[in-house]
Amino acid sequence: MPDEKSGQAAEGKGLREQFWDPVAGFGVTFRTMFKKVVTEQYPFEKLPTAPRFHGRHQLNRWPDGLEKCIGCELCAWACPADAIYVEGASNSDGPDGERFSPGERYGRVYQINYLRCILCGLCIEACPTRALTMTNEYELADTNRADLIYEKSDLLAPLLPGMQQPPHPMLLGDDEGDYYRGNYRHADAQHEDQHEDQQKDQRDVSDH
Repeated sequence: MPDEKSGQAAEGKGLREQFWDPVAGFGVTFRTMFKKVVTEQYPFEKLPTAPRFHGRHQLNRWPDGLEKCIGCELCAWACPADAIYVEGASNSDGPDGERFSPGERYGRVYQINYLRCILCGLCIEACPTRALTMTNEYELADTNRADLIYEKSDLLAPLLPGMQQPPHPMLLGDDEGDYYRGNYRHADAQHEDQHEDQQKDQRDVSDH
């Protein structure tokens, strides 16, 4: 008896696979045939992406033009595809030194290999200063593999009005804490400080 039941079940399953499953599969095809066809006219017509789309990366700046990247390499450690390479260097306010960011360090070398990058966004979650974000730019194809390794100059945000090209001293605060907390020095205060420094220099010259 068990053999007869199992044989009947196998026979019923075989009939279903032979007749019903193809009909169900073609049913999807027939339903789709009568729907309106949607054709994207790319690249002649480009539709806007979602607001939080993960596209090409951007290295951001502070309002005075200094770079937000501090060369901590946390983005490189967080990248599951090993697509980011960072080399940090030290800032200096000395006579022969240069300052590219608030704080002690900045990203001297910054590369993203878009042959490896999967645009997952884990790197921007790891960034402690919000230096690295992702734009809505998605056209990253190229005919040369070397051109898909983006350097720091390719990733840096453009200078906006009021920004100065680094290296230069911190203009918005006395230390990096003012930058991170958003306690920016007002432009008028900067002019007053510069005016006081000029008066002090004039007094020193007159004393001598």
